[in-house]
Amino acid sequence: QVHLVESGGGLVQPGGSLRLSCVASENIFNFYSLGWYRQAPGKQRELVAHIINGGNTNYGDSVKGRFTLSTDSAKNTVYLQMNSLKPEDTAVYYCHINDYSGGGSWGQGIQVTVSS
Repeated sequence: QVHLVESGGGLVQPGGSLRLSCVASENIFNFYSLGWYRQAPGKQRELVAHIINGGNTNYGDSVKGRFTLSTDSAKNTVYLQMNSLKPEDTAVYYCHINDYSGGGSWGQGIQVTVSS
């Protein structure tokens, strides 16, 4: 129903930065929550960051102080600024939303690889 398209991933060296973007097919004000998850090979999908309606943002313990979620409602876009990247940040990153009716949507995922 809601389409989410991620961009901005790729290969970066340890200590570097990337900014992921997620463009939604409708106004992000329609969503109860939105944010990012990631999944590394052989591991469970985990929360990276998400923002709840009202402005409260939660971050996974492993990214606190390094990653920042932001939104641009005029562009229907949510961003994830990733700084001080580590090899353990290597994963497929997924944009995610929940709406007020109990539904949710996932993006297709975008690869982030942190390596020398």
